[in-house]
Amino acid sequence: MKSNRRKFIRYTGVLATGSLILPAFGCKDAAKDFKRGYDDGMKEAKDAAATGSLDAYGIQLYTLRDVIGDDPKGVLKELSNYGFKQIESYDGKQGMFWDMEPKDFKSYLDDLGLSIISSHCNINENFEKKAAQAASIGMDYLVCPYIGPQTSVDAWKKVTDRFNACGEVCKKNGIRFAYHNHAYSFKAFSGMIPHDFMMENTDPDLVDHQMDIYWVVTGGADPIEYLQKYPNRFKLCHVKDRMKDAGDEQSASCNLGTGTINFSKILKVAKENGMKYFIMEQERYDGSTPMKSAEIGAEYLSKLKFA
Repeated sequence: MKSNRRKFIRYTGVLATGSLILPAFGCKDAAKDFKRGYDDGMKEAKDAAATGSLDAYGIQLYTLRDVIGDDPKGVLKELSNYGFKQIESYDGKQGMFWDMEPKDFKSYLDDLGLSIISSHCNINENFEKKAAQAASIGMDYLVCPYIGPQTSVDAWKKVTDRFNACGEVCKKNGIRFAYHNHAYSFKAFSGMIPHDFMMENTDPDLVDHQMDIYWVVTGGADPIEYLQKYPNRFKLCHVKDRMKDAGDEQSASCNLGTGTINFSKILKVAKENGMKYFIMEQERYDGSTPMKSAEIGAEYLSKLKFA
């Protein structure tokens, strides 16, 4: 990369003065060398962007659902100690901000070196208020976590219309809206694949998608194929591992790094195709505790290298 950067700078200087001091053939040669150096440098820059490790990673607080309600601040402090930098909340009994005012919640996270990038929420209750609250503390996303299987193509169309409407609300508030998948949307239904239908009938200017990698795999689909088929549509992902020899079991979530999903390969492709946020989530503690699972996950993500 350094050699090509030097080549880029050298030939930029040559082209800047070449018309004054070089004959025509010299300018042509310099231009060819410049283009070669520029192309090589850009290729290496693109490759570098999709290699290496994660610069930052987060955790969906639903992972800590059995413990966070009793001591939200204590749990968040521990998560920061584990190395997480980003938080994705959810809309539970204590709300997205855990019985705190949004600005107080953000202030506490700031003190811990954490940022709340998104939250799952019930889109059918007070959505405009939630969007305004999220925007007021600089969140990037509100995410619909679940809509369930639908009974007809028309019903799926109503879902995409609703998502586009939510996207409009979020856009007015300066944030983004996204949908989080489950396994059911990858199952063939009425001559189509519901998830493809959702991708193709939601407006890219209004609706992004959060890929839960575990649920894509559980639904029998290939995460890499979807990332490449719909580039720049999946902006967030849930990094959730799947037990070995799980078969078709849906309750097969396990500690990161102990399952069968090749995150090194998948996340590399994800980054190449516009993924911005990498969020750990775990639904089953695999003989561990919620906090221990979070700690194991943070350690795994900190050491993850792209294939």
